[in-house]
Amino acid sequence: MKSQANLAALRALEAAERLHSYSLAAQELFLTHSAVSHQIRQLETMIGAPLFVRSGNTMRPTAACRRLAASLRRSLHDIDTALQLAATADNGATLPLELSAMTDLADAWLIPKLGEFTDTHPGVRFLLRRHADSAPPDPASVDIGIWHRPVELRGFRSVRLPEDTVIAVCSPELLARYPGLTVDTLPDAPLLHFGSRSWREFLEAAGCADAEPSADVTFTDAGGLLGAALAGQGVAMIRTLIATPYLETGRLLRIGDIEIPAHLGYFVTWREDHPRAADITSFADWLCAQLSPGDRRR
Repeated sequence: MKSQANLAALRALEAAERLHSYSLAAQELFLTHSAVSHQIRQLETMIGAPLFVRSGNTMRPTAACRRLAASLRRSLHDIDTALQLAATADNGATLPLELSAMTDLADAWLIPKLGEFTDTHPGVRFLLRRHADSAPPDPASVDIGIWHRPVELRGFRSVRLPEDTVIAVCSPELLARYPGLTVDTLPDAPLLHFGSRSWREFLEAAGCADAEPSADVTFTDAGGLLGAALAGQGVAMIRTLIATPYLETGRLLRIGDIEIPAHLGYFVTWREDHPRAADITSFADWLCAQLSPGDRRR
């Protein structure tokens, strides 16, 4: 391979692979469609293999393209970080770490607690993104991820955070409409359903399982489920960690003392060779300490 690829062509390939479209890549990079197409053809000539195949109106990346784009994504992120660090070196500023966290954890627990970490680590700042899908985003797109699934890719480390339990909660307004509501009478109240969990397991643990209660609305996002419970729409199964701040303020009330294991865990993920691995490891250690059942401080 005698010639070297230019940076613009590599950025064009990364964007086209991520977006599955030359046109969208061109829009993102402020280029023409023909410019993106030309740059990718140059790369294909250089490596001697196709990078995309057309399927209808979609450009589908080949396996080789996907592997190349994944490596490029990490490398381009490092280049951008290096340039930003160089730009801020003279004034002593530190770039924020881009942190992606599950929406329910971010809203109910992480955002209120994050200041405790930054107070003791004044050199660390965060740019927070909320993530709702149970599948992780591209792990190379952020510095740290707190997601429901580990990232099993070479070069990444995923640490499982302490396990949690699920309890039944409702708003005071709902309880006023169903006075004396107990675990035994839960089937008589409106039950909010979560897509990845059935009420049957909870009711069986309470010794009152019957047929699966019908669902008028099923939530696929835990943040939406929490919002519906707070709005008095029904009783919800909520993680103890997520529910606790609302229980402490009285915005939610616990029904009975039954608790069952949470199906989905939380994993904190980062690149092992990240230039700020020390800061990220400190943050991961802090998360584990905060969420340990014996030491959990909410």
